[in-house]
Amino acid sequence: ISQLKSDYCNVCYANSTREEVVINFGINSSWDRTENETTVQLTHRIVLNPHAAKRLNQVLSSLVAEYEARYGDMI
Repeated sequence: ISQLKSDYCNVCYANSTREEVVINFGINSSWDRTENETTVQLTHRIVLNPHAAKRLNQVLSSLVAEYEARYGDMI
């Protein structure tokens, strides 16, 4: 845990192959919706095997359900 680092991300992209799931995290610092292009700075890439990705999906689904039970549905 001494090497644990925290970072903020507000963008996430994912893709997969048969052997792995790749999740890219980044930051969109431009919130001007009138711009034609959005620039996202990708900062982290996490590569998981499919079993770990499924477990992550279960954990995130549970967290979102708990959040919505407390604060209402997310948009």
